[in-house]
Amino acid sequence: VQLVESGGGLVQPGGSLRLSCAASGFTFSSYIMRWYRQAPGKERELVATIGSTESNITVKGRFTISRDNAKNTLYLQINNLKPEDTAVYYCTVPARHAWGQGTQVTVSS
Repeated sequence: VQLVESGGGLVQPGGSLRLSCAASGFTFSSYIMRWYRQAPGKERELVATIGSTESNITVKGRFTISRDNAKNTLYLQINNLKPEDTAVYYCTVPARHAWGQGTQVTVSS
């Protein structure tokens, strides 16, 4: 199982980012996927969950989670970014106990 996040970076407050998670090594379309984030000095927190067929979506705040099963890719859209969104963002496939390496999002003027 391999998960590779991308799309992070430095963005000004109020901006937007779309994070991607490329999945391989398992049948991506069959699994619930999640995004977590971990800010400096804080515990990792769940920000979004999506079912295998884009059903059962739960999100925190300004996040939008989606997936393209044909491309084996998970997405996280974050709008109106705030400094408190600064964190490393991880994708995970909980049933396979697998995590990506994370992508850093820094929100600063």
